[in-house]
Amino acid sequence: MSPPVEATAPDERRKRLILLAGLWVAIAVTLFALRSVVMPFAGAALIAYLVQPLVARITRLKVAGHGVPRWVAILLIYAGFFLAVYLFFVALVPQLYREVARISREMAAFASALTPEHVQGLAQRAEAWLNTYGIPVALSDRAMEGAAGASGGFSLALDLEQMLTDAVARVTSLAKENLADIVNVSRRIVTEVLTGVFMLFFILMVAAFFSIDAQAIRRYFGTLIPAEFLPDAKTLVARIDKSLSGVVRGQVTICLVNGGLTLLGLLLFGVKFAFLLATIATLFSLIPIFGTIISSVPIVLIALADGFQKGVALLLWIIGIHALEAYFLNPKIMGEAARIHPVVVAFSLIAGEKLFGLWGALFAVPVASIAVACFDYARLKAQPPPLVAAPTQQAVAATDAAPAA
Repeated sequence: MSPPVEATAPDERRKRLILLAGLWVAIAVTLFALRSVVMPFAGAALIAYLVQPLVARITRLKVAGHGVPRWVAILLIYAGFFLAVYLFFVALVPQLYREVARISREMAAFASALTPEHVQGLAQRAEAWLNTYGIPVALSDRAMEGAAGASGGFSLALDLEQMLTDAVARVTSLAKENLADIVNVSRRIVTEVLTGVFMLFFILMVAAFFSIDAQAIRRYFGTLIPAEFLPDAKTLVARIDKSLSGVVRGQVTICLVNGGLTLLGLLLFGVKFAFLLATIATLFSLIPIFGTIISSVPIVLIALADGFQKGVALLLWIIGIHALEAYFLNPKIMGEAARIHPVVVAFSLIAGEKLFGLWGALFAVPVASIAVACFDYARLKAQPPPLVAAPTQQAVAATDAAPAA
């Protein structure tokens, strides 16, 4: 006699849950064991996620009464991407090359101009500027002799000429020691560039596969979730998408805005190496908080070299850009659902950099947004259902006093 269906249903459900949980554990263990090769695929998935809205918009277009296939939409997007890269190389790379060459020439000219007379002139001007603000520092030979002969007061004496001479000697010695490695360094640079180009095309190819089969991939992962949990899973995926889209697409948009406004400020104030500094600011803006701080340091230092007022003005311009991002662009582009506390952002950046280096720092905030969305959803699910408020005495009295229908 076969057992009743009611008795076997819980056992079957338990077996399905155990089997599906085992599959998820196997996937997690495999990804962790192969974590050294996961990053290119994670980058491809991120690119596919970034271009998904554009792919969906292109596929809704009608050509001769038929929708545009997804693979055609992806090819069009890639063609636009490579066209933008080509225009970047044609328009900006020569300018960047000229600015890098200018930096090299100015550094060589500065090193050759470090004669004792020139160093003493620099020291005297620095002393005059520091003494204006009441800082007793002796840098020139004459001031150092006066500081040595003075019996009272406090004065800090630094041999600027000897410090610069020692620094130049150390740099020259280091260059001579590593001169034999120039061939090896050049070979390593060429190898890294070729590897980077190959990896870029590989990531773009995998991203195209992800974009073309996006529906099939979602359906496949849907089969790894028990049917009774599918509504919760769809709600969680929607929350993750809302948070992740704000973080990823919003950060890319803000990155471009930051680079454009930085270039505008550099050109308005006439700072040297404007295109190079703006490019650095644009790239470093992909890493929140730390990237903007790191990219702002050389900008302000080069502006200060042209004058104290120019350096302060450019610093205020950069602060204004970040204030615009914090109080206007972030709420408008990212939205409240994608807001992550700065402490969580800083923690995720440090943890990602320690675990996976630069790649980890780039992916830290998107991963943190997914973790925060999952945590918040689990926290809300754990809350008790809201209690229905009991009717007040006034409502009861009004109900009793109402005439019967």
